[in-house]
Amino acid sequence: SVDSLKLAKEINRRAGNKGITMDVLIQVNVAQEDSKYGIDAEEAVPLIEEILKNYENIRVRGLMTIAPFEENPEDVRKYFKQLKALYDSCATIKHERLDFKYLSMGMTNDYEVAIEEGSNLIRIGTAIFGERKY
Repeated sequence: SVDSLKLAKEINRRAGNKGITMDVLIQVNVAQEDSKYGIDAEEAVPLIEEILKNYENIRVRGLMTIAPFEENPEDVRKYFKQLKALYDSCATIKHERLDFKYLSMGMTNDYEVAIEEGSNLIRIGTAIFGERKY
């Protein structure tokens, strides 16, 4: 995932050194949590446009977010709806290195709501591997 031009620049440089085009998702912090990475929703289109304009070794494949953890998954539905609306808007941008295919949202606790709101890439590591021990 990419959430800054600095990171995009480094990915582009390394991909160029290997002669490849790197697929990325733009990470959006829809809940604007200080503890999470990602750009604000209104910064997504300008970031995508800048990447497409200046970083020829990157292909933007979609958006991703990590919603706040809530006991009741319904409490995060609004964030998934917001990212889906942004995804639909961004998917209309026409460019050879923009191929929106992935909307990554939903984790073990809230993936069912995320799928209902349009997610096609979920992250359910805790359900598969169990709780992490730090």
